[in-house]
Amino acid sequence: MPAKFDPDRDIPDLSGKVIVVTGGNAGLGAETVRKLAAHNPASIYLCARNPSSAESLITDIKSHHPTANITPIKLDLSSLESTKAAAASILAQTPRLDILYNNAGIALTPPALTSEGYETQFGINHLGHALFTQLLLPTLLKTASSSPKNSVRIISVSSTLHARAFPHGLLLAEAKTDMAPHPAATRYGHSKLANVLFAKALARRYPEITSVALHPGFVDTEMNRGKAGGAKWFSLLIRNIVGWVGVSVEEGAKTQLWCAAAEGVRSGEYYEPIGVVKAGSKWARDEGLRDELWEWTGKELRANGGPGWPKGE
Repeated sequence: MPAKFDPDRDIPDLSGKVIVVTGGNAGLGAETVRKLAAHNPASIYLCARNPSSAESLITDIKSHHPTANITPIKLDLSSLESTKAAAASILAQTPRLDILYNNAGIALTPPALTSEGYETQFGINHLGHALFTQLLLPTLLKTASSSPKNSVRIISVSSTLHARAFPHGLLLAEAKTDMAPHPAATRYGHSKLANVLFAKALARRYPEITSVALHPGFVDTEMNRGKAGGAKWFSLLIRNIVGWVGVSVEEGAKTQLWCAAAEGVRSGEYYEPIGVVKAGSKWARDEGLRDELWEWTGKELRANGGPGWPKGE
């Protein structure tokens, strides 16, 4: 049964906790920051490609919660150099990290490449977040070593469209091309499948951290309204559908808020609204594919100056 979850009532006091949210300036990320700020965390690092776009959000939150400590951080996940700089900025400001939201993303965009030459949806939705996570992991692990069990969490926002990846799941041999021959929806599903597999790989290798992936539901966000650079056909389709079946951002954010706050969250699971464990596609359950992605990701990050995966338990 879906969990009955009211963020105002059911998120516990977050005193002392440090939270990082990528894509925290709009949509699900902004709602996540808004709801968490109401529960007294020590600090929230709001990461955005253009931090100034979060100024009005932060001002509004502070008008309701004057003691809220929200720091905007410039993070462009299409550039691994920007990703390194963002992580370094956060690590220079805090000795602990309790919750990491890998929330930012793009959807169904035309063929293009990131700064380092990866297909944009895969590069931003997966590889940029993987490097960001790798850089922050030592602090997450340190925090977990002195915190209650299951309290340190990594939450990755995926999509039910992970099931629309390639016929064999991943196509890593082409990830360093724009993948132009493939449909935008397939390329998007590819990146979202990587989100699920990456969360499961983190859960396996770092049992001291609770790592999950989730589908927030079909949410009425700017991206789904066609205002975030999506393919034209998709934008037209979504504008017609979203009014019929889309849920509000407030409703859509509940699953990722539940993943941060609920006691029953199980590491390595894939959740759908609200707090419902789903098996995911057959590729999301493929342990060999999970390990293949982990090895490929580690190799690519090393080639781009990543520090490597820290040792866990």
